[in-house]
Amino acid sequence: MFDPKKLGESFYTRDVLEVAPELPGKYLAINIDHTVKKYLITEVEAYRGEEDKACHASKGRTSRTEIMYHKGGHIYVYLIYGMYWMLNFVTGEENIPQAVLIRGLEDLRGPGKLTKSLGIDKSFYGRDLVTSAFIWVEDHGLIPEVITSPRIGVDYSGEPWVSKPWRYFLKQMP
Repeated sequence: MFDPKKLGESFYTRDVLEVAPELPGKYLAINIDHTVKKYLITEVEAYRGEEDKACHASKGRTSRTEIMYHKGGHIYVYLIYGMYWMLNFVTGEENIPQAVLIRGLEDLRGPGKLTKSLGIDKSFYGRDLVTSAFIWVEDHGLIPEVITSPRIGVDYSGEPWVSKPWRYFLKQMP
């Protein structure tokens, strides 16, 4: 029987294009009111540095994107439409801004819906997924089939960024 393990720093400090396709099939664990709940990650998107026009870091280092310039394993959250927090995991090496947007969890589809359901807000900005007692990712030994497609909602970035197949999701969604 496989013993679930919390992902360590070496998982997150790799390039986003290595980390993102490996996240579907892992479990997001979150401590809500002293109860740990675990959710299968079903869909993510990769955002890769200042050159990626769909990535927030394409505008350079700002107070909003500062955490993206830290080493992988931290949480980057930001608010859209004045009402939805977006949950991202920073990846890669220090000063190379990359992140994975968590788009879907089992029974929670849509990045805004999942953060609202889980109570994720600005207070999660900068938390360390490796050391946090409130939020982390576990490997339960699943090796799912992952499908790729272009990212959603990045038309503003133009080609080739619109067409990059950097959205990763489980072939069979729960």
